[in-house]
Amino acid sequence: MGFTQQEIIRIREQSYQMERKGELTPEALKYIYDKKLFHLFVADDLEGNMTPLPQAIRIFQECARIDGSFGWLVTIGSGGGYFVPFMTDETARSVFARPDAVIAGSGAVTGTARRVDGGYIVNGRWKYCSGSMFATTFTANTLLERQRSDAGQEPQIVTIIMRPDQVRIEKDWNPFGLKATGSHSIVVTDAFVPDEMTFSFTEMRSHEDELLYKYPFLPFAQTSFAGVAMGLADHFLEAAEAYLQARGNESVLAELEEQIEEFAHQKDAFYRVLDKSWEELGQKGKLTPEMEQRISIECITVAKASLGCGLRLFPLLGLSACMEDTEINRVWRDLQTACQHALLRG
Repeated sequence: MGFTQQEIIRIREQSYQMERKGELTPEALKYIYDKKLFHLFVADDLEGNMTPLPQAIRIFQECARIDGSFGWLVTIGSGGGYFVPFMTDETARSVFARPDAVIAGSGAVTGTARRVDGGYIVNGRWKYCSGSMFATTFTANTLLERQRSDAGQEPQIVTIIMRPDQVRIEKDWNPFGLKATGSHSIVVTDAFVPDEMTFSFTEMRSHEDELLYKYPFLPFAQTSFAGVAMGLADHFLEAAEAYLQARGNESVLAELEEQIEEFAHQKDAFYRVLDKSWEELGQKGKLTPEMEQRISIECITVAKASLGCGLRLFPLLGLSACMEDTEINRVWRDLQTACQHALLRG
């Protein structure tokens, strides 16, 4: 799976427009739908495009290299496929089995659920729901409201699945990078969510044999975001090279070449561990705690190296690189924003 040079150029031609409007263009979304990029982790029998994790991370890297917001949304949108095995087959089919199916939501427990006959009444507000403007389904974590009889029991988290008509989008995403991700807050007021539209990460209900769903969630998420960081750094280095060559700045070009070589070694080290973890999962059916820790460390290391590409080079590019409508400036802002994610900061 890949993009032609013509497709890359066409998507990049829309980058400024997407940033200005704060959302992907219909054409960029169509590329995602046509290539089934939101379905990389959805089982094939649900009209998915199930992809081994190491291959998917390389796809995320390439998408982010093309455009930061484009790559971030492909990564976040496809990540919702990880929820498939925690749903019944019927629920998973209703959520995923359509060409434009994609989940937006939040893992933060910033909502409440009150038990009623047949389900829950849900209220809450969740921040940073990337892809909210085109999501076909929303998921969120809620805290179950306690009854008197629950005194002394541990708080219970209920993960809910909601339709777009149950959700109000607050357009409050106003960052200086990744502007087109539409990572707005969502608000839910007195929505009824039936039992079948809830799930727990401790109970697999379908597709238990799919290898991807056996990969632990934390390293799964970290490797996904690391792919975005690497792709953004690739784009930054590419844009910096074109910028410096146009100005004939030989001394900084030499430093750029050194940075490109160092970063290539960091990426190779990351993929060696990722590929080994996938091989271990296939052989043993699970990752050892040592491998989980190792892949987490590699994700944080390569994310720091990605950000370091910009930290080292951007101050050497001159005042014109500070203009927000330039490619180098946009990519630098996207890179900084992506690397602020808590899972990449250690």
